Amino acid sequence: MNRRKMAALFLIIVMSIGSFTMTYGAEALPLELESKSALLMDAATGTILYEKNSHEAMPPASVTKVMTMLLIYEAEKAGQFAWEDSVQVSEHAASMGGSQVFLEPGETQTAAEMTKCIAIASANDAAVAMAEFVAGSEEAFVERMNKKAQELGMKETHFVNACGLDVDGHETSANDIALMSRELMTRFPEIKEYTTTWQDTIVHKTRKGETEFGLTNTNKLIKWYEGATGLKTGSTGKALYCLSGTAERDGLHLIAVVMAAPDFKVRFQETMKLLDYGFANYSAEKGLPAGEKMAEISVTKGMADTVDGVVKEEISFLLKKDGGKEWETKTEVLPRVDAPVQAGEKLGEVIYLINGEEVGRTDLIASENVEKTDLSTMLERMLQQWF
Repeated sequence: MNRRKMAALFLIIVMSIGSFTMTYGAEALPLELESKSALLMDAATGTILYEKNSHEAMPPASVTKVMTMLLIYEAEKAGQFAWEDSVQVSEHAASMGGSQVFLEPGETQTAAEMTKCIAIASANDAAVAMAEFVAGSEEAFVERMNKKAQELGMKETHFVNACGLDVDGHETSANDIALMSRELMTRFPEIKEYTTTWQDTIVHKTRKGETEFGLTNTNKLIKWYEGATGLKTGSTGKALYCLSGTAERDGLHLIAVVMAAPDFKVRFQETMKLLDYGFANYSAEKGLPAGEKMAEISVTKGMADTVDGVVKEEISFLLKKDGGKEWETKTEVLPRVDAPVQAGEKLGEVIYLINGEEVGRTDLIASENVEKTDLSTMLERMLQQWF
């Protein structure tokens, strides 16, 4: 064999080895997913732990209802309605296909029962009925949905309806689903009363009488996964199989999103794989307790010369389980403050650092009121200085 042939043979062997190595390396990655898009997020900090095509816009199916439920809870908190208020079902709401609880035109349910149907059974008819109840029409509600999406920085999202049925232009991304899921679960954790319920019932109240209707949670994670807290499934012909799955263990709250999974089993399997990866590699660390004194700030013209700066709230931050990392703090506070000082007034911040990098921060606030000094106190202090 001449040198040219030997060189060519050697090159083929090297390329074959390189090709094998590349394939093996890809298989050895932490996560291999069939879903077209996916994302894993820490709910407390918003830190993204894993992503795959997470900014690609595609149909979300009933995962849309995460935004629907968020706006429902916001409206109730704002005093627009009470959970025991009656909601009447319109012809339009009753006409929704797909997943439903078979509400009839003219039927009434409480807002709480309607919301339960959305969270547990992914009821399209209940979602549209609540949209109309909250905003006056589904169209007006959808405007609110898109406005809220902009506020949350959901850049790949455009909603066309309140339930997620396939329609042109109705799309979002795994990243945006995680953003709205985080907003719902952190601001309104009470929704877990519904999202962790496996089975329940409602009573249909119509002119024909009353009939009990069973609800079963569409999210199998509630049965299959330790620490599962929610959140929302979705599937249509265009969207294929989607899921925003949430879970909590040892104070670590995770959000795992998969979109366009090829079948319902893969949807759940890959969501659990994402959550497993998060819990295996990360932990939530608690910071200083609320009320702990971190600084003493001078007060000008106050009844007291100083006021304590205390931690406003205990926060948690994310740690990677690679050992050896310990957090430390630094404080940034005002050099002095003028009286009067109100208890709870911000005086600075405490910043948490790991290896010099910021991982979280919270406010330092005044521990108590400090009134402005009166004339007699000022005179007394002056006399003390003189004598």
